[in-house]
Order: sequence, then structure tokens, then C-alpha cells
Amino acid sequence: MSTSVELRGTGVVPGVAHAPAIWTAPRPQLPEHMPNIDEAGREAEIATFQAAAAAVSSRLSQRASHATGVAANVLTANAAMAGDKGWHKAIIKKVKTGVPAPVAIARTTDEFVVMFEKMGGLFAERTTDLKDIRDRVIAEVLGKPEPGVPTPEVPSILLADDLAPADTAGLDPTLVIGLVTELGGPTSHTAIISRQLGIPCIVAVSGLHSLAVGEVILVDGEAGTIKTGVDEAEAAGLVKEDFERREAIRAWRGPAQLADGTPVDVLANVQDGNGAARASGSQAQGIGLLRTELAFLSAETEPTIEEQAKIYRDVIGAFPGKKVVVRTLDAGSDKPLKFANMDEEENPALGVRGLRIADAQPLIMTNQLDAIKAASDGKATWVMAPMVATVDEAEKFAAQCRERGLKPGIMVEVPAVAVRAEQFLEHVEFMSIGTNDLTQYTMAADRMSPKLARLTTPWQPGVLALIGMTAAAGQKVGKPVGVCGEAAADPYLACVLVGLGVTSLSMAVAAIPAVGAQLARVTMDQCKAAAEAVLKADTDTAAREAARAALS
Repeated sequence: MSTSVELRGTGVVPGVAHAPAIWTAPRPQLPEHMPNIDEAGREAEIATFQAAAAAVSSRLSQRASHATGVAANVLTANAAMAGDKGWHKAIIKKVKTGVPAPVAIARTTDEFVVMFEKMGGLFAERTTDLKDIRDRVIAEVLGKPEPGVPTPEVPSILLADDLAPADTAGLDPTLVIGLVTELGGPTSHTAIISRQLGIPCIVAVSGLHSLAVGEVILVDGEAGTIKTGVDEAEAAGLVKEDFERREAIRAWRGPAQLADGTPVDVLANVQDGNGAARASGSQAQGIGLLRTELAFLSAETEPTIEEQAKIYRDVIGAFPGKKVVVRTLDAGSDKPLKFANMDEEENPALGVRGLRIADAQPLIMTNQLDAIKAASDGKATWVMAPMVATVDEAEKFAAQCRERGLKPGIMVEVPAVAVRAEQFLEHVEFMSIGTNDLTQYTMAADRMSPKLARLTTPWQPGVLALIGMTAAAGQKVGKPVGVCGEAAADPYLACVLVGLGVTSLSMAVAAIPAVGAQLARVTMDQCKAAAEAVLKADTDTAAREAARAALS
């Protein structure tokens, strides 16, 4: 066994695993010298590329048909990416000049990656997917094995530079019992799918390549640590403790409440009626976030009021008489909409997105609010606007909602709202904190950058202080303040949020049992103690450790 080593990264899915390490299979390497294709052979070369792309797309579609939830959605999207007309056209153009297909695929993908990275947001995030498609198609053209995750013979912990969603989505959680990557961030597809699979996951680990295949390691997804040389008995005890925690999660049936009987409003994040239907069969007490924009990302033109109303009606109908919070279009930046006609921006994350689109195209907002009203059937549906930054924006949006009998609220993603929350609450009925964006803007760190993962965790004390200020304002005026970002899905952080005064937690359906089970173990006094402790911490790591101590 090697000398004892401890590496640290950003823990994104809690859990403990002790097992040998495996590494992802290598990506295909292009031969050093590939001669140009003569004119007579170019059509055949194009046909070879097209057949390879079709084969990759078909395999990904097959995997999607056997997957569920986020994994199925990601695999379907990647299958479509392998057949993207723009990508194909650019590759074929190069082959027609004599460039061999593998080289054309690599060069074209590099060009697309540069373009996507400049666009930022969701486009930048998809570069991992595109590089994965590139490697799979090149391997197919060269007649080499498909790159990606090997099938281990015994339960193992998977190590990788980064993982494409196609790899993560196909993991067998009985054989891959932990996941560690050198790159990635807390909100990456890898993290989200790992959470769905229920396996410990740590990202942004420096020095990961110091660990060899077969080396037995201990992974703690909560603490964000990877250790070698751990005593077998000690490791077995930690794994047993984690197993008991997981059994408690599986046994939890709700409703969500603390050990002292204090109820906690635990809600689901969904994107359409199908997601809402699945959520209705869970312990979710309602919908805390309907991401309306995700239903329209592929739309060439703005959906009609009737088309929108049908989608909203399906969601509202899945939770009759219960709380349903609809977020108006959070378009722009990482989620561009073709019908919004936004100009290219140097920094789209700080540009025209969310509520700001309505300044140039007010009908998009009014049509959406009319559709929500139509779907509400006279009920006071909760509606919130994203990317609000000024009090007058909140006031104007609230007036539009009230004209239609809707209950107005706003997202807290911009620090300017958190520090003046009480003034904003004079005009709206509720707030919901989007911790992903609030963290990004508070820490001045792109949440998609693996190099800045330590800054983009909501465990940063500065972010938690802003959440506390917002919740305190809500308590003072008697209006609810929820959290609907990824932070709510972290069981220990959920307890901290309750201690800070947050009134509801909204998360992916798969995360609800773990959060509910953890809430059931602690009292309000413990949650408040944890909240006080994290606000005194100097680092995210110290905040995690302080909360864990207060909640144990």
C-alpha cells in the first residue's frame, strides 16, 4: 500500500465509500501522420464519418431509453448533438478539401469549443459533452474501442479528469460506488447525475493523478476528502455508519419535519408536467420551482398563450390545492431562447437575462403571465421573476401579477437584493433564493469554472451571510423566504438554511429523502446553532465542519 495521502476537493454528493480506484479508459489519439484524402476517396470518407456519427447517436439513444430522470434527458440531448447539422456541415466541408475525417472532427470540435466557451453559461458547460461526442465518433471512425468508463469486476471508485454526462448517466451504482474528478463544479451534470444515482461524488480535486489504478481509497463526499492508507477497521466503521444513514434515507416517508416536530416545507424543482407527475408520487409537498424556460429552449418562435398554458396547467394539476411556484422565463446567458432575439454579449452572465428581457420585449412577459393566469383557473398561483436587481423592477412585476390575480415574488440571485431584502418585500409576497447564481455573483466566480469550484460552493460564509440577511428580512415582515438552488439539496446545508430562517427548501425530487431524513435527526436549536457557527467561519471548509459538529 502506498504512503498515506489526503486529497481535498469540493464534495457535492454526501456518502462514504472505501474501494479500489479505477480510471476512465483513455480517449483516442490521432495518428501522428494522416495523409490527405485524394478527391476520389472523399465521398467515401464522408460516408464513414456519417456512419460513425449515426452509430454513436444510436448507442446514446439506446442508453437513454434504459435511463430515467436527468440521465435520460442528458443522454437524449447528447444523441442529438452527435447528429447536429451545423457540426456535420463543418466537418464535411473540411473532408471535401481532403482532410481525413478524424482530423476534421477534431479541428471542427476545437472551433466549436472556442465559440461555446466565449458564449459562456450553458454553452460553455456543453463543451464537455461535445468533446465526448468527438472522441466517441473518432474512435468509431478509427475502429477503436469506445472511450469512457470501464466495467469494474468489483465495487470500485471511479477517477477521471472529467466525465461526460454520457459516461455518468450509464454508471451502475452497484459497481461504481464513488466518483471523483479533477475538473467539474458543484452544479455540473456529473454532480447532478451522481446525486440522482446516490453515489458519493467529489469534484475539482487537485493532484488526483497521484492515485493509481487498484489503490484502495476512502472517499467522503460530505467532507470532500480522498484518503489512502486508511486503517481497514476505521474505514469499515465509517462505511457502516454511512450505510445506516442511507438506510434511514430509504426508510423515510415524510412529511418533512425536525426532530422536535417543527414542520419544514420541502418542495420539488421541475421543468414540465412529466416532472411534476413524478414529483407528486414523492414526499414533495408542492412545487418550489417550475423552470418554464426549459420547455422552450428548442422553440424557434414564442409559444402561444394556449401552448404555454397547457404546460403550466399540467404542473399545477399535479398538486391540486398545494403550493406551486412558477418562475418566469430565466432566459439569456446559459439558457438562450431563439425567439428572444438577444444580441451577442461580451459577458452574458452579467447581461440581458431573466426579467431584463422584458425591457426590450415586454410581450414575452405579459403573454407568459396571461398563460399562467389561464392555467391557474382562479387560484392564486405563486409567480416569481428571475434576475431582479432593483426595487422598481420588483414593484412593476408585482403590479403585473396582481392585475391577473397571481401571487408575486422574486428570485434573490443578485447581492443587491439580499442586502435590501426588506425594501423589496414591501412590494412582493415572497422571495426564493437561487443559490447557484447568488454564489456566482457574490464570489465573482464563474460557477462553471473547475478552477474556481472552491469559490462557487454555497458553503462560502459570505453567501450564507446574505442568505441569513434575506431570511431575517422575511421573518421581520412575516413573508416567506425559500431556497430553490442546489444548496437546498445538501442535507447538512438544508439544516443550516432552516436555522438561518429559510421557510422552504426546493430541490430535485431525488434529493428529497436524504434531506428529509437529515432534518428528522435534528432540532431547531441545533439548526440555529449550526447557522451561528457557519457565519463565524472563515472558509467554506470550516463552515462545513462547524455545521457538522453542531448537528451531530
